[in-house]
Amino acid sequence: MESNLIYLLLLFFVAQLHPPLLAEEAMRSLESVPDLEKSMYMVVDGYPCVRLLNLSGEIGCSNPGREKVVAPIVRFKNVNVLAQSSAILVSLDEIQSFFTRLSHDSNFARNVGGVLVESVSASQNKLKGFSPVEKFPQAEFAPYQSINYEWNPIGSGIMWNTYNFPMFLLSQSSTLTLQEVAIKNEKNKKAYTADVAEFDLVMQTTKSGTHDSESCLKEETCLPLGGYSVWSSLPPINVSSSDQSKPVILTVASMDSASFFRDKSLGADSPISGLISLMAAVDALSHLDGLNDLSKQLVFLVFTGEAWGYLGSRRFLLELDLHSDFVKGIDSTLIEMVMEIGSVGKGFSQGVKTFFAHVAEVSSVTNETLNALQQAKDSLKSESIMISTANSSNPGIPPSSLMSFLRKNSSTSGIVLEDFDATFANQFYHSHLDDLSNVNSSAIVAAASLVARTLYILASDDKDLSTSALSAINVNASLVEALLGCLLNCDPGLSCDLVKKYIAPRTNCPSNYVGVLLGEPSATLYPGYVSDVSRFIWNFLADRTSIPRENATSACPKDCSNEGEVCIGEELDGKGVCVISTTRYVPAYSTRLMFESGIWKVMPLNSSNSMGTEDPVWTESNWDAIGLRVYTVQNAAYDRLVLLAGLVVTVLAYLAIVVARAFITKALKQD
Repeated sequence: MESNLIYLLLLFFVAQLHPPLLAEEAMRSLESVPDLEKSMYMVVDGYPCVRLLNLSGEIGCSNPGREKVVAPIVRFKNVNVLAQSSAILVSLDEIQSFFTRLSHDSNFARNVGGVLVESVSASQNKLKGFSPVEKFPQAEFAPYQSINYEWNPIGSGIMWNTYNFPMFLLSQSSTLTLQEVAIKNEKNKKAYTADVAEFDLVMQTTKSGTHDSESCLKEETCLPLGGYSVWSSLPPINVSSSDQSKPVILTVASMDSASFFRDKSLGADSPISGLISLMAAVDALSHLDGLNDLSKQLVFLVFTGEAWGYLGSRRFLLELDLHSDFVKGIDSTLIEMVMEIGSVGKGFSQGVKTFFAHVAEVSSVTNETLNALQQAKDSLKSESIMISTANSSNPGIPPSSLMSFLRKNSSTSGIVLEDFDATFANQFYHSHLDDLSNVNSSAIVAAASLVARTLYILASDDKDLSTSALSAINVNASLVEALLGCLLNCDPGLSCDLVKKYIAPRTNCPSNYVGVLLGEPSATLYPGYVSDVSRFIWNFLADRTSIPRENATSACPKDCSNEGEVCIGEELDGKGVCVISTTRYVPAYSTRLMFESGIWKVMPLNSSNSMGTEDPVWTESNWDAIGLRVYTVQNAAYDRLVLLAGLVVTVLAYLAIVVARAFITKALKQD
């Protein structure tokens, strides 16, 4: 009886908050308290900007304190003076104006309670460019002095600032809903109700007052950025053999990107187009016979964490120095050449695919590689593919993993294949707009074809290699299309057949943000600690570079028993296959971090760590929950008026009762 009374009172309360909603309708449509809550609160889909920290301080977004932020929703374009804390709805083409005003108008900045950024489809996007990072991304790691050079002229650097208010990128459906809400608020300025946004973006580092990586790691309110890179050799390396004399050609790409909004970091052109080119090139080479007869060893390496201080490449080089099990089979002294596949998805203009080779250091090896690229291009017999050496007036190589190799050893021979010469062709570098619509699949296929044939020319060391031999190396364009759909879209996303052939993905929509490192890095990994994309790449490369095991069974045992064997598709119940493949994970995290007694610690600077002083040691704040919802609230003045009216009615009712009682008593006495 009591619970029913409470329920009726709640229904009455909803009817008061939503006057158009009749109590009778509420009674019919609401059957439980959860239904009641759904009618009161609308959960909004969005991608948060979160708090990141380094040794110097913090960047990104967070609620200013320990509580949720609640503020009425207003449109930025209609705000002349911001009189109260408000949730600002900003369109994409206004975003730069918003940040400009934020930095110049202190009254406006003081009353920004939260920010909601609208999403648009690729066809609606009218922005000519948006890049929230620097004009020279990660210039501190450059192996040359010209760090004021502008590789990314459109870069604004706004991602590296600290914002003490919550900020979300809305989904396309939520954008339409919030636009309607903001318009409704504008029309009802004098009404007694308003629609508000409730931001739940409370960061533990803010709550605990730990405002840099060292202090937050000590207090365990954050975790280090990091993940697992993957390397594989073609053909497999006999790690038990002492005769490892073949020179190594190292082909490199990256799998992670960055964005203002954590879970919207696709990086279609930069760097995923290069990753897909590498995977397609490996696939093309894997179909050739006689790979064991090549005079040089092909090794393929996919880094993660490169967008955050080149975590992957710097940790890989350190593991080489330590001769750890993660890199067993690779002798750093045998690395003859490093070829990096950078951004290649925009190398398409007026039907011509044009790529530029950025050379680290002029040497006989780099000259040989440039010649091999030209020979590969000629073998394709296509006038629509062009390869050029980057302009000599450039200060050096563009931002790339090769910088880590050069900082470690300035005499390293290497080139970076890109879709630009002097400045980025990608106008959405490290932004959420670098999506599938920003790349051309035919350019990626062309780049993969160039790389595959170039590697074969270099590895065979045959000066008179025939065009017919190269013509057998063909890139599967359908594979490239499939990888684009798997790695850069939600449909099919990581639920695509290609990914599900190897792993059981934890999510459908891909995000190429590096994430945080969970647990102690170990050669024996718990799959839950490795991202979906890393696990997929490991299985794909292990499959494509493998040799079938003799007497192979349909399902591999828990551990493949013989040395050099790995299990492909182990996550799929009863469907794993044991093969011979040299494919390994390599942890990617700051070279200044150490995991000790269950806690991450920042180690003192070491003179042997050539990039230790530049290492920012990036971490991400912990949080309990992240959420965004919208609901209607009554004006406080109206609440006070209702309270006053209630008191008046109560007093009048009391007086009426007293008078009526006296009248009745008097009447009874007369009778």
